[in-house]
Amino acid sequence: MLTGEVLYEREDRIAILTLRTEGKLNAFTTSMRDSLTQRLCELNDDSECRAIVLTGADGNFSAGADMAGWGEKTVRECRVRLKRGGTPLIREIVAGAKPVIAAVEGYAYGAGLALSCACDYLVAADGAKLCCAFTRVGFIPDLGLMYTLPRRVGLTRALQLIALADVVDAKRALELGLVDAVVAKGTALERAKAMALRYADAPPLAFELVKGAMSRGLDAMLQSELELQPMPWLSEDHEEGKRAFAEKRKPRFKGR
Repeated sequence: MLTGEVLYEREDRIAILTLRTEGKLNAFTTSMRDSLTQRLCELNDDSECRAIVLTGADGNFSAGADMAGWGEKTVRECRVRLKRGGTPLIREIVAGAKPVIAAVEGYAYGAGLALSCACDYLVAADGAKLCCAFTRVGFIPDLGLMYTLPRRVGLTRALQLIALADVVDAKRALELGLVDAVVAKGTALERAKAMALRYADAPPLAFELVKGAMSRGLDAMLQSELELQPMPWLSEDHEEGKRAFAEKRKPRFKGR
C-alpha cells in the first residue's frame, strides 16, 4: 500500500516502511516526511505491530533532502517547518514505543543519514555510502542528528563527521560505530527483518519504557534545532551551498 512516498507492508508482527521518490534517489520531501510521521504514529499505537523496518527503494536509502522542495524565506517559516514536521517525526522514531531497524543500501546522505541514525539498529550493505552532508550546503544538521550521531560515534567523531562532511563507506562506518552490522550488497533488508523478529520477541512494555527513559534530552536538542537552524538556513552561505550543489562544484563559504 502506497501512502504518498512511503510504501507500507506488513509481515505478521513486523511493519516495513520503504522511502521512495522515483528518479531522485529517494530524496526526502515534505510529503514523504508527513506520510512517514503519520505511519509511524499509527504503528507506535498498534499493539499488533512489534517492530518496524525502515528502508529505501531501488537500491538506495535516501540521498538527503530534495533541495527544490524546501524554500522557507523567514525565521518563522523555518521554525514552523521543523516544529510541525521534523520534530514529531524524530520523536516517533527515537522515543516511540516500537523498535525501529534501518536497512541501508546505497546512499544515506543528510536527512537520510539522520533518519537511519535515529533508528535502534542500523544495518548497512557493502557499498553503502553515508555522509553528514548538511554543512555542504551551509546549514547545521537537523532531524535530531546532533542528538543521535554522538550517541553512536562519540562527541569528537560526530563533530568531525559534521564539519568535514566526509563520505564514509560501510566498512568504515562499522569501525566508527555509525552502523551496527554490514552485510552483502542487496541483503540489508533481509538482515533488518531478521533483527526485527528478535526485537519483536522482547517484552514490549519494558522496551517502550526503557526507550522512553533513554531518549531524555532529545527534546532539548530538537528545541536547539528550532532556535538555531533559521540562522544558517537564511544565510548567504546556504544560498552559495545550494548554487554549488546545483552546479556540481565546491562551495565558497564566507561566513555570512
